[in-house]
Amino acid sequence: MPPSVPTRLSDHVAEQLLALIRSRGMARGERLPAERSLAAGLGVSRASLRTAIQKLSGQGILSTRVGAGTFLHADVETWPQQSMSPLAALMLHDPMYRYDVLETRRALEGSAAAHAALRASPQDKDNIRRCFDQMLAHQQRHDATLSARADARFHLAIAEASHNLVLIQVMRSLFDLVLSTVARSRHVMLTHEPPSTHERLNAQHGAVMRGILEGNADAARAAMGEHLDHVHAALKKLDEDSARRERSLRLTSSRHSS
Repeated sequence: MPPSVPTRLSDHVAEQLLALIRSRGMARGERLPAERSLAAGLGVSRASLRTAIQKLSGQGILSTRVGAGTFLHADVETWPQQSMSPLAALMLHDPMYRYDVLETRRALEGSAAAHAALRASPQDKDNIRRCFDQMLAHQQRHDATLSARADARFHLAIAEASHNLVLIQVMRSLFDLVLSTVARSRHVMLTHEPPSTHERLNAQHGAVMRGILEGNADAARAAMGEHLDHVHAALKKLDEDSARRERSLRLTSSRHSS
C-alpha cells in the first residue's frame, strides 16, 4: 500500500494543482501531464499528488481513466459557480436574500480568518496586504466599483490563506454573491452614513488583517465577526428607514387622493 498522506498536505497539493490548471488555461476534457512530470513541477511526492487527484476527482473536477491518464472533467473556473446559480437567481428577484448571504459569510469567514492566522504563508500575507492596499487606493480615488471588488478580493484572499480546500472552493463559488453584497453595502452605507464610515470600514478590515499577520486566531475571528455584524446592522437599519419612508409616502399619497 502507498504511504498515507496527511490531509492538510494533500489539500495544499490540490490547491497547487488547481492553480496550475488555471495558469495553463486547460479546457474540459484535456489530459493532465503524466504524474511524474506533475509531481516534479509542483515539487511534491507522487503519493501526495495521487491523493490530491483523488480529492479533486471526488469533487467532480478531475476524472482518471485506467491506462489513459487523468483528465479535466469540468471547467475549473465555472464548476463552483454553477452550483451557486440558483442562489444568484434568488438574489436577483429578492434582494432581501443578501441577509442570508451575510449570515453565511459570518459563519464561514470567521473560521477562515482564524485558520488564516494559524496557517498563512508569507505569500498569503503579502496577498492580503496587497488587496487591503488596493482597497484603500480605490477608495481614495472615489472609485466605488473597484473598491468594492478589492474589498471582495480581500475577503477571498483571507479564505485562500486558510488552506482549507473546501472552504476556499465555497468562498470562490460565493465570490459574485459576496461582491454584490459588498457593492450594495458600500453604496448604501457611504451614501446615507457620515463620511467617517470609510474610516470605520478601513479600521475593521485593518483589525482583521493584523490578527492574521500576527498569528492571533481569536483576534482575527473576533474582528471579522465585528465587521460583518456592523455591515448587517447598518444595512438592516437603512432598509428599515427606507421602508418607513415608503409607508409615509403611501399614506400621504392616499390622503391627497381621497
